[in-house]
Amino acid sequence: MLNSVSLFLQHCRDLGLTVLSLPTAFWHQLTSELAKGKITLPNSLRLMSIGGEHALSESVGLWQQWVGATPQLVNGYGPTETTVVATMYYLPGRSVSRNQRKWLEIPIGRAIRNLQTYVLDNDLQPVPIGVLGELHIGGVGIARGYLNRPDLTAEKFISNPFSEEPNSRLYKSGDLARYLPDGNIEYLGRIDNQVKIRGFRIELGEIEAVLAQHPFVTENAVIVHEASKTDKRLVAYFVLHQGQVIENSALRDFLTERLPDYMIPSAFVTKESLPLTPNGKIDRRALSQLSVSNYQLSEKTFVAPRTSDEKCLADIWVEVLGVEQVGIHESFFELGGHSLLATQLMSRIRETLSVDIPLRQLFESPTIAGMAQTIEQIRQVGIVATKTVIDLNAEAVLDSTIQPSAVPVNALKPKSIFLSGATGFLGAYLLYDLLVQTTANIYCLVRAKNAAEGKNRLQNKLESYFLWNETFGSRIIPIIGELSQPLLALSEQLFKDLANQIDVIYHNGALVNFVYPYQTLKATNVLGTQEMLRLATHTKIKPVHYVSTLSVFESCGYFDGRIIRETYALNDSEGLFSGYAQSKWVAEKLVMTARERGLPVCIYRPGTLVGHSQTQIWNPYDLIFRMIKGCIQLGKWPDINITLHLTPVDYVSQAIVHLSRQPESLGKAFHLLNSHHFLVRQLFDWINSFGYPIQQTPYHQWQTELVNIVKYSHKNALSSLTSLFIEKVPCEEELTLPEMYVQGKVPHYDCQNTLNGLTDSSIICPPINDKLLGNYFSYFIQNNLLEEPSSLCATGYSSDSHKPL
Repeated sequence: MLNSVSLFLQHCRDLGLTVLSLPTAFWHQLTSELAKGKITLPNSLRLMSIGGEHALSESVGLWQQWVGATPQLVNGYGPTETTVVATMYYLPGRSVSRNQRKWLEIPIGRAIRNLQTYVLDNDLQPVPIGVLGELHIGGVGIARGYLNRPDLTAEKFISNPFSEEPNSRLYKSGDLARYLPDGNIEYLGRIDNQVKIRGFRIELGEIEAVLAQHPFVTENAVIVHEASKTDKRLVAYFVLHQGQVIENSALRDFLTERLPDYMIPSAFVTKESLPLTPNGKIDRRALSQLSVSNYQLSEKTFVAPRTSDEKCLADIWVEVLGVEQVGIHESFFELGGHSLLATQLMSRIRETLSVDIPLRQLFESPTIAGMAQTIEQIRQVGIVATKTVIDLNAEAVLDSTIQPSAVPVNALKPKSIFLSGATGFLGAYLLYDLLVQTTANIYCLVRAKNAAEGKNRLQNKLESYFLWNETFGSRIIPIIGELSQPLLALSEQLFKDLANQIDVIYHNGALVNFVYPYQTLKATNVLGTQEMLRLATHTKIKPVHYVSTLSVFESCGYFDGRIIRETYALNDSEGLFSGYAQSKWVAEKLVMTARERGLPVCIYRPGTLVGHSQTQIWNPYDLIFRMIKGCIQLGKWPDINITLHLTPVDYVSQAIVHLSRQPESLGKAFHLLNSHHFLVRQLFDWINSFGYPIQQTPYHQWQTELVNIVKYSHKNALSSLTSLFIEKVPCEEELTLPEMYVQGKVPHYDCQNTLNGLTDSSIICPPINDKLLGNYFSYFIQNNLLEEPSSLCATGYSSDSHKPL
């Protein structure tokens, strides 16, 4: 009967039914046909109850448009373990605009009579309103347990800590939820629907929710496809509205504008309908058993390899990507390639064809045909003729319309601050210190579907770093936008209103990636900075505090042993190696140009950020931690005795906020790095003494062993960064970047502006000593970032206490 909506409704009409309880997936289909005028509801029907999975906002909107208030639509929720229904939400008869509603998904409502609901954290403590937790259910409807499964019963049915009644229990639903301000509950997916891919924890339901916003998509499901035991890919299956056609690249672009790169599916597969289980839910197991061919991973017409090089490259691509075959015009990245696989690919090419190709070349020519052409160029002339020779000075031209034309505001006691990059590592601490050191409201540029989700992201970030305080909630104002877009992806009116509202700008946001080429980073790091400067000069002049990096000095011209003053004009860009350093160099030049035009600015150049000196919280994706972990995994460290400027993040954040509030700081640049020098040899000698057996190895031998490992596996923490250690910097001596530091005359950095500005404060950069390193490594072990060495006890440290013994 459920195979035909019209036949089903005819039976309901014949029986004179007044109440229907339907699986949500079937109701989606019914609503779609209702909106097309293909069916009508029985006149006897007064109540429509749905449940089983989350209801799509679009379907609810169609129901409200075509049906209205009668029959009443109720969204129900309830696991079988709570005797079918636990909560109910009565939807209004008219639609509510996205700006008015306080929820992301259709709420599941409140507990029915004789049941209680609790949203709890891992310690069974209630979470604040709006914060995600696991939904627990108590009351008379709770089942006794699972038949003949005492272990599972004990795990899922627990003692109720909120009830004084004897034998009162709670059922752990495994569902992610949060309380809304009006007391309703919002269901946001399964805890076990979280997956970890390439080190990132991903909520599949979040991707599905964003994909469902596309006007052509009526239904979708995102699953994990295992291309191999070590390579997992996201695959999106979707159903289009009748008569609609869309290219996969358009869907990929749609998601890319709204989600981080690691949440973009590798494949998009169109289906006429999604498979359903007997009870009407999407059958994810059936989807996971479908094969995903590379035709679904790419839209290019298949063209077979023509030459021996192309055939060899195709064999490598098939093996690395785990696909059946690859055409010579298909993009490596559209086929599911990512930075880790890119490193493997280039290592295999280097080994098989005996040719060194810079990793950046894969971004410029991500096809077999393009790569074969590059190989031929290298064989003929010995170098790669890049498609685009980047003139960084030509790139560093600020839009002529960005001109300060008013008197600057007094920003020493701002009422409104605009901050970019607040969800990043340094950005979260900047947000905290601005909240603590000022009384201003902080407007935060954040990527999210709406303001509620944006604020939740910011709060979750502060909570994860133990920085959250309930008093912050009213002072954090999310601005939903995107650095890489014109006007920050805001409407002209909103951009104007924001420019009129804020008093000072802290521009910390950037795409930090040491592998991507300049052109990939330009939109966010360069054009995003230009839009921030545009905002600063619009309506009224706002001072700009720009967070740059010491990497802007990693060009050949500075490796002559000089002292780099904070007052340097940043004229030398020759030989800047990474696209990241190039993009930050250009962005800083734009800021300097704005300063010359009269905009009050400060520039802050941090050294190498490391964990918080008190809580030890560390960004596990940064270069230093990956170097530490990668060398421990390898059992070897390279004999490159470089001076490390390891600078705790709390010092950098506190210093920036303090310096920015001094009137004499405007117009200056500040180097923020640890004055207590620390050598690579000291670091790895200490790691050895801590209990990790790790040998000092000549650089080229270490380099070879790293390359050999990443050819066939990306488990080593340095896999995605291998190019930093093997590619030559375009200078006369053709050295790798680490070799430049060893063999060149390393520059030294002047910090006088910083020291002068912090003289009357208590802000001091802590030295990296045995005690702090011990606390850092205890944090790594306690948070499963590193395995505990077998000889740890002999070192005098305890990972349990998180402090020196």
